[in-house]
Amino acid sequence: MKKDVISRKDFLIKGSSALALGLFSANILSAKNLVPNKKVLKLGLIGSGLRGRSLLSIVLNRKDVDVISICDIDKKAISATLKMFSKKDKKTPKVFTGDDYSYKKLLDDRSLDAVLIATPWFWHIPMAVDSMNRAKYAGLEVSGAFAIKDCWNLIDTYEKTGTKLMFLENVCYRRDVMAVLNMVKQNMFGELLHARCGYQHDLRHVKFNDGKNPYGNGVEFGDKGISEAKWRTWHSVNRNGDIYPTHGIGPIMKYFDINFGNRFLSLSSFATKSRGLNSYIKSHPKGGKDHPNANIKFKLGDIVTTTLSTSQEQTVIITHDTNLPRPYSLGFRVQGTKGIWQKDNDGMYIEGIRLSESGEPIKYQPHRWDDAKKYYKKYDHYLWKKYEKDAKGSGHGGMDYFLINAFVESAKANIDPPIDVYDAATMLAITPLSEMSIQEGGEVQSFPDFTRGKWLKRKNTFGEGKY
Repeated sequence: MKKDVISRKDFLIKGSSALALGLFSANILSAKNLVPNKKVLKLGLIGSGLRGRSLLSIVLNRKDVDVISICDIDKKAISATLKMFSKKDKKTPKVFTGDDYSYKKLLDDRSLDAVLIATPWFWHIPMAVDSMNRAKYAGLEVSGAFAIKDCWNLIDTYEKTGTKLMFLENVCYRRDVMAVLNMVKQNMFGELLHARCGYQHDLRHVKFNDGKNPYGNGVEFGDKGISEAKWRTWHSVNRNGDIYPTHGIGPIMKYFDINFGNRFLSLSSFATKSRGLNSYIKSHPKGGKDHPNANIKFKLGDIVTTTLSTSQEQTVIITHDTNLPRPYSLGFRVQGTKGIWQKDNDGMYIEGIRLSESGEPIKYQPHRWDDAKKYYKKYDHYLWKKYEKDAKGSGHGGMDYFLINAFVESAKANIDPPIDVYDAATMLAITPLSEMSIQEGGEVQSFPDFTRGKWLKRKNTFGEGKY
């Protein structure tokens, strides 16, 4: 079995000659530099593109956070970010720019407590490692890893420095997802046996962006593209695996107590052939069969299907599907000995139970779906009940509010976050493992135990505290 399907160095050479990753050689600092129970968190933002600014918009509304620095190599992104400070009448932050390693100068500031990392995927783990080595509590945006050794690098750095990291998987905080978590905790589904999830989202317009539309419109990418089209499309050119598993698997891991008395044991993946992106380019009014991009050989299969097994003899199926025409879906399904939840039809079936529109039990009707919306209301999580007004208007239907609140409060107190470095490594590892499995014809891959046995005694408290 090959350890690495594609190295970060090889990927960057193929994908963008302007980028090359290296190790941060500065002396390692102790996590003790972050004093617990800070009243105001001094924060830096690394990556001020669309996602970075979305997170920043929430942070700027808080009185307990002082964003003192930002970093990006894109001057337009920096300009747009500085306008946000001006509109909020906030002090202008220090700006770090110029080259790909400018973020290291930001990390040199010893007054800085924490950082949010919202850069292109191939920078995520190196920047997180550098941040932890510099005693900066890290908030890391989601992606998939390039190699298993990168995931271990995260773990080793955390265990060596004691600096904490929160993986910014926002779907764990989605309202319906947390309502179902409530039901799982109350044993409504009985013993859990199976789950399905994924990232099924038509992103062809995002992967080809010529600048006419902020959300994508055209057939260009790489050096000729803008925003995500500059970097995201290269993954479809160079990689074949589940390159973005976290939005689906994050909530499922919390339901199944992964890394807390349960863990993933194995993984197997298969991919279809690639046709969607070529078809999109050929049929697009700005493209056509003679356009140079129409004949690019995209490596990423249009639909990637991954099956995971757990130590408690459960199975999880993840689907990645972003290059074909389709409606958005994370494909959630949770099934146990007492019932099943299926998000795509908002269906709920709990044996022996049916709810009226007011949420009261009514006459049982076997083998018929009940409306899950009634259950979302009845089992609405207390965090959403308490902070619904505060979350209104924040990104992704309000769930970004809860994500950032958890990060800020955890960093201020210097405590373990609700989605920690072990969760991060586990989610990130799905990508290289799926690549290896597909390359080997679906061969089953052993899933690393990133907790080094600690999963046996750790307790899953996600959704049980203040955040």
